[in-house]
Amino acid sequence: MSTLTANPSTLSKKQVLTALYAASVAFLTYASVYAYRKPFTVATFEGLSFWGVKYQVLLIMSQGLGYMFSKFYGIKFIAELKRLGRWKTSAILVGSAWFCLLLFGLVPAPWGLPCMFVNGFMLGFMWGIVFSYVEGRKTTDFIGAAMAVSFIFAGGFTRSVALWLKESWQVPEQWLAFVTGLIFSLPLIFFMYLLERIPPPDGDDIKERTVRLPMTKEQRLKFLRLFGAGTIAIIITYLFLTVMRDVRDNFMSNLWSELGYGQKPEVFTKTETITSIVILIMISLLVGIRKNIRAFRLVHIMVLVGFLLAGISSALFLAGLMNGAVWMQLVGLGLYMGYIPFNCIFFERLIASFKIVGNVGFLIYLVDAYGYLGSTLVMLSKEIFQIKLTWSQFYPAGVVIFSVIGIGGTIFSLLYFNRKFESLKPV
Repeated sequence: MSTLTANPSTLSKKQVLTALYAASVAFLTYASVYAYRKPFTVATFEGLSFWGVKYQVLLIMSQGLGYMFSKFYGIKFIAELKRLGRWKTSAILVGSAWFCLLLFGLVPAPWGLPCMFVNGFMLGFMWGIVFSYVEGRKTTDFIGAAMAVSFIFAGGFTRSVALWLKESWQVPEQWLAFVTGLIFSLPLIFFMYLLERIPPPDGDDIKERTVRLPMTKEQRLKFLRLFGAGTIAIIITYLFLTVMRDVRDNFMSNLWSELGYGQKPEVFTKTETITSIVILIMISLLVGIRKNIRAFRLVHIMVLVGFLLAGISSALFLAGLMNGAVWMQLVGLGLYMGYIPFNCIFFERLIASFKIVGNVGFLIYLVDAYGYLGSTLVMLSKEIFQIKLTWSQFYPAGVVIFSVIGIGGTIFSLLYFNRKFESLKPV
């Protein structure tokens, strides 16, 4: 956080305090939202299968499909989101998602599938809504990083809570998600109230990062025509990042169990907290870089290093040269080095570099939609084609392959936007 005060001539005391406040609130808000999404994955539903596919996998894919459809719809919904009434929209979305978890606890398998589909659809809009409170500021890199690492931390922490409920309180598997949501309900209401009190970007923020406004269909098409090839490269790169990150996130419990750590709830929180802190420090260092195009280039380098770390560590694990715990830590760090920037700083600096009047939400939801489509297809293919590999065998092999493709996409994106910047020469 010291980076926020590293250049006092460009950041006022008010901006520093606002950044710290906004970062804390955004982190806590989205971490609480995560309690309604991921805790059910600690339930394995052993022995339950339908249509030749494990019930746990069907539930994860069902929620993922809902999440994916919300991303496709969110391209329009989030891009055109008005600033007034966002808290009401959030209350309806999270409340509906929680109600679906109540129904999930009440209905027998496989009727939980539509419940998880609607749950995923409702929650899929929340990232864009929360991020709309913090974009377009000099300190958005830091605030966005804090918000983005919330789902690394929350993915581990909320699972630890769910596993604690299961092991210590004997909460049945079908009720784990609802009860975990109950625990986080009051904190979420309080944090949403604090989110509403975040001051809007000031004049200096707008001058440096451009004004952030809803984008019409015509404006969205204009952006795609101008940056078509670069956008395709970003989508492909992010697709593979999402697949690798999402499979690890959804089947984290399976992976740790296969590696011999299944009965240690603290392992989820410990590893993900370490990753969260490292990523937050790395991205917050970019706050001190005032020149947007320079920061945009450095983000590409960070993504490249992330792919290399994930790919090399997975290759070493497959070769028996690295133990499972170290591999899980390193592959997670590498993937989030690539994944987190796309969710908080990559598009923020892209818009600022090219002086685009619009919002980050449109771009995040555009790449997210295809990312979750890819994730669902990979999970489904493992079941349909009866790939006889455990997750700890299937996953690292996929990471190695996808990392190679991701490196190529990232290099293409860097070269493309560099040439585009030189040809357009934004003022």
